[in-house]
Amino acid sequence: MKTKRNLIIFIVVVLLSGWLGVFVDRFITEQPKGDTLGMGIWLVLPLLTTILLRAFAGDGWRDIGLLPNLKGNIKWYVVSLLIYPVITSTVLLLSYIFEWMGFPDFNLDTIVSVFVGGLLIQFVKNFFEESVWRGYLTSKLSSLKINDFWLYFMVGGVWGAWHIPYFLVFLSESDIFSVLPVNRWLFALIGIVTMICWTVMYTEIYLMTKSIWPLVLMHMTEDALVNPLILDGYIKIAQGKEFFVSPTAGIITTLLYLMVGLILRTKRKKLEKEIVSKSTTTAIVKI
Repeated sequence: MKTKRNLIIFIVVVLLSGWLGVFVDRFITEQPKGDTLGMGIWLVLPLLTTILLRAFAGDGWRDIGLLPNLKGNIKWYVVSLLIYPVITSTVLLLSYIFEWMGFPDFNLDTIVSVFVGGLLIQFVKNFFEESVWRGYLTSKLSSLKINDFWLYFMVGGVWGAWHIPYFLVFLSESDIFSVLPVNRWLFALIGIVTMICWTVMYTEIYLMTKSIWPLVLMHMTEDALVNPLILDGYIKIAQGKEFFVSPTAGIITTLLYLMVGLILRTKRKKLEKEIVSKSTTTAIVKI
């Protein structure tokens, strides 16, 4: 009952945090574009809420996932680092073969420099973000033993809905059009669906490792690699093909990430069965 109550409080605060930020920004003029006080409120309030719920509402700190749990999980750290680069490279290669994408300003040295230069700030940013979405929301919902697919939908839905004020207000139209040629409302809908699909692989790696650190690394890689490719203009997608091969929200791209997540789920289920089988065999031998 306590967990359900706190989850309701958390979700309500999360869904209101961005709109509170929008409201605050209306009273403060001449703020830096893309770095307003309202955006700060939107970013910080979910994390602050988890801290308060853990400290004062009985949630505790044991399930936050701060331990790296490296034993037996090194391969999942490697997978986390490779997922976005491999899928992005696959989409770029397919797009090149079918002439759906051009690379007039593509410079590998520059891209690597931008990627490496962005790793630290993205690592810090995504430590706080993954402490919320995996370390709190996924952890608490999974403790309720809900169906896997409901878990993906609820975590991804809340994660996506938290972005709605960002999509509708904070994000510039030029950034939206660099990803997809759609209006803000459709972009928000596509963004939410994309995050629900992404949530499958994030959730599965978290459930296998019980640690937020591989997710921090994965999210860091996505932000440092994929976003600059589009926002900094290193790739040019043919008109009308953005919906299929956008490295952020294209249909093909999103389906590939969903496929990776479902493969990870199959692997986790297999590992769980092996553990149960070993435990049963050990119990029989002791008897």
